[in-house]
Amino acid sequence: MLVLVAGVVAVGAIVSALAAVGVVVVAVGIVFVRGVGASGSPRDLALALAVGACIAAYTLVDKHGITHAAPLSYLLLVLGLPATVYVLAVWRVRGLAALRAAVNRSTLLAGVGMFSAYALALAALRLAPAASVSAVRESSVVMATAFLAITGRERIGTERLVGAVAVVAGIALISLG
Repeated sequence: MLVLVAGVVAVGAIVSALAAVGVVVVAVGIVFVRGVGASGSPRDLALALAVGACIAAYTLVDKHGITHAAPLSYLLLVLGLPATVYVLAVWRVRGLAALRAAVNRSTLLAGVGMFSAYALALAALRLAPAASVSAVRESSVVMATAFLAITGRERIGTERLVGAVAVVAGIALISLG
């Protein structure tokens, strides 16, 4: 929702009415998956909104950035340069042993997965409005809900199921828009 509003107001993005409705349906679905009556403190809400604002901001920056570079080149600049600086800083402050201890099969796999997911998101941003891409990225909510239901780790009630279906319906509306 934040990407949709900020994109239209601040950047002048054009989003079809159907895609805008899809973004709203995805947002409502996420609320249902989380739980409408779920308790939380005002501090939790403020933190969630701050994180959402940061995600909206970097999504809009990425949308603008990939107009000047191919997704892979942009990704290497956005992630590669800061990662190199970080590794050198850790090496200088904590030493080579700390770096060796931190790098293992799991961290390498996580890094490749994160890099690949971000590359796919950038490629999608090149093809579609930022609000639509941002909303579709929330399909992870549906995947997590399905995973929890299949493995039996959590009981998925009607509210969460309705929320997951709403996310899928919203994504369908976005793709039609």
